[in-house]
Amino acid sequence: MREFIVEADGGSRGNPGPAGYGSVVIDAATGQTLAEAAEYIGVATNNVAEYRGLVAGLRAARELDPTATVHVRMDSKLVIEQMSGRWKIKHPDMKPLAFEASKIFPAPQVTYEWIPREQNKHADRLANEAMDAGKRGERWSASASTAELEAADARAARAVAEPRPSGPPGDAAAGAARARAALAEGRAADAAASAGTSSRRGAAESPGGGAVKAEADVRAEADVKAEADARAARSVAAPASGWGPADMGAPATFVLLRHGETPLTPQKRFSGSGETDPSLSDVGREQAERVGAALARRGTVQAVVASPLARTRETAGIVAAHLGLDVTVDDGLRETDFGAWEGLTFGEVRERYADDLNAWLADPEARPTGDGESFAATATRITATRDKLVAAYAGRTVLLVSHVTPIKTFVRLALGAPPESLFRMELSAASLSAVAYYADGNASVRLFNDTSHLRA
Repeated sequence: MREFIVEADGGSRGNPGPAGYGSVVIDAATGQTLAEAAEYIGVATNNVAEYRGLVAGLRAARELDPTATVHVRMDSKLVIEQMSGRWKIKHPDMKPLAFEASKIFPAPQVTYEWIPREQNKHADRLANEAMDAGKRGERWSASASTAELEAADARAARAVAEPRPSGPPGDAAAGAARARAALAEGRAADAAASAGTSSRRGAAESPGGGAVKAEADVRAEADVKAEADARAARSVAAPASGWGPADMGAPATFVLLRHGETPLTPQKRFSGSGETDPSLSDVGREQAERVGAALARRGTVQAVVASPLARTRETAGIVAAHLGLDVTVDDGLRETDFGAWEGLTFGEVRERYADDLNAWLADPEARPTGDGESFAATATRITATRDKLVAAYAGRTVLLVSHVTPIKTFVRLALGAPPESLFRMELSAASLSAVAYYADGNASVRLFNDTSHLRA
């Protein structure tokens, strides 16, 4: 399934005043501009112009592929919140435009994300070109537009300004070095603290020697830290030995992020890839912001891939904004389809479908009521998705934003654990896990169900 990014904007010189809109459709996988639209609309408000830009962008995307998923990015908080259903639409001029926008694509195919104005310059430039053309009594012309060229220049400037990763791609070597250095530093600090206590005790027993002892302690601690850093650097540079993979290069590292909370999460209701496709709750959006900030501080993620469901795409969009990356959608990362159990609690399923539930708990081939997806079928799908992504991101670190069952399945397959192990893992909302995949086919589980970033 293709994914488009629609960026839209509108403006009014007077609010209300002479107004225009601009919108651009981008291929999410390649970043290529596929279509542009802009128009002078006469006297209108900023918000009406923004809605007109949204409608034009969605229509252009539909003309390209009506089956595609669409991620809308706008710097209008009002439009994004209203179209996401979180704010009510009260203005009579905007209600019909919002309704029109909502009918262009089926709701599950569209997600919305607010972005800062400086990230929406392409659409903003188109809107201004349309208003300039209207002022001259002309229509906006794509052939005369410079918005795409300016957007390309801006992207190139950002690419030059962004620091390039040093050392091997991904975080396999550099991340391990930092971890070893931090561990060594911690041990050195403990040793220095212990030594410092002894020195202070000696200084107390020897009047006049305290200042000299303290200075010596500082120098000794600095020397220990420097040696720890040097050891960590040598261990990365040296060929691996023992259990380490010797000549296979950096692995493909999957950082596995479960989406943030939805309204169904605290109620522990089945929420798969069926008709219940909830968006994030306010708590879930805050969780996603914290994940994004934490991963940005680490600086190791080089790509973001998400399940096509609303909650994962919304989580991925928030995190990717912190990382300065685009989001690619992969249908293989979707949650299991729980059939007739969608939206029900475990207790409600037991009351209504006891036999089917018991079979499902005992047999990975069993399907949820209503021809849902079995755990065995999910594992087959995840295996194919894993192999495809390992090949695509060899030697790199990629964030996969997915769901409970797929993430547990990635971990289960990496460990060679039986299917029943799925019931023995706890995976929290917005938690991080990680698996590294080496060239010889082996995998290493690096992390599971980490939620420390949510407590920061």
